[in-house]
Amino acid sequence: MSKKASAEAPAKASARAEWTNARRVVVKIGSALLADRATGALKAEWLASLVDDVAALKLAGKDVVLVSSGAVALGRHKLGMPKGPLELEQSQASAAVGQISLAHAYEELAARHGLITAQVLLTFGDTEERRRYLNARRTIETLLEYKAIPVVNENDTVATAEIKYGDNDRLSARVASMVSADCLVLLSDIDGLYTAPPAADPSARHIPLVTEITAEIEAMAGDAGTELSKGGMKTKIEAGKIALGAGTNMVITTGKVLHPLRAISEGSKVTWFLAKSDPVTAKKRWIAGQLEPKGTLHIDAGAEKALSTGKSLLPAGVSRVEGSFDRGDAVVIRAADGRELGRGLAAYTKDEADRIKGRKSAEIEGILGFVFGDELVHRDDMALNRK
Repeated sequence: MSKKASAEAPAKASARAEWTNARRVVVKIGSALLADRATGALKAEWLASLVDDVAALKLAGKDVVLVSSGAVALGRHKLGMPKGPLELEQSQASAAVGQISLAHAYEELAARHGLITAQVLLTFGDTEERRRYLNARRTIETLLEYKAIPVVNENDTVATAEIKYGDNDRLSARVASMVSADCLVLLSDIDGLYTAPPAADPSARHIPLVTEITAEIEAMAGDAGTELSKGGMKTKIEAGKIALGAGTNMVITTGKVLHPLRAISEGSKVTWFLAKSDPVTAKKRWIAGQLEPKGTLHIDAGAEKALSTGKSLLPAGVSRVEGSFDRGDAVVIRAADGRELGRGLAAYTKDEADRIKGRKSAEIEGILGFVFGDELVHRDDMALNRK
């Protein structure tokens, strides 16, 4: 057994600090957990217990984002579609019906705790193309600021290849990366990673801790599960790569029990995948070293001083704009004497930045007719050079 993975541990232990200290948590819920396999109906008691757990996390001061499958499974049940694989248009129609039922169920259960839910429909493109990424992130961040619970699902009513080949394991990892989550929880039909699929190999051993996803770890993953669930352990390992690369810890645990999130707090058997850095550090490293800059923002001495104290870059401090960049592209930030101070993601296009440079943030809407925020580069989207 590699040192990167440790084998069998006691089934019960105290919750890890990665869970108790997490301030922002993303939870992925699969279709097989939400919909009864025989009837396709919603598992109301199970979902109620999950929302109880979410309410407890919220009460503890944590942000919670849910990435929920289930729309297609519930919709096909309501429409009376036959069992077995669905054609693309059948999946889209099922999703259109099921999304209403699913959103209503979450809304009703959350309201019992005085909580508000919000439906956010995404495709993978919304998490990969930087302009759409910023739009989606700002929406989710705003919902969290107002203490709402975003319920994210793949937009299956318009998706094409995603329905056939996509899965919400990877989507949840991308969402976790987008919102700089501390922890991603994948609720599964199994209590973690094993050395081999335990259903096929009774001698398979549970792996409680993974510190690096190696070829050995990938070889342990099985394939897809039921027709209600596209994801298998393979997609969960792929989700782990995304999460760990973004500085987000990930945990795989069983969702086949009531109160599955409470069970994590009580030290239930799980598999933890531990990131080597926190989300902020990982994101800044990505901005600083992995993105090609598309332009340059030249700033004055006052703005340089503000950045050194952890502030965002406001239009008022920008004296000159160069290059050709879109919203979400990387730009270089230079001091008045030409020194490169760092890099960041532009909140406005080159033309928009040119029009608002040197102006107060309160003037942005009057100049452009819209506003994406007070900052040209937000401090969370900026990596400054070390002095």
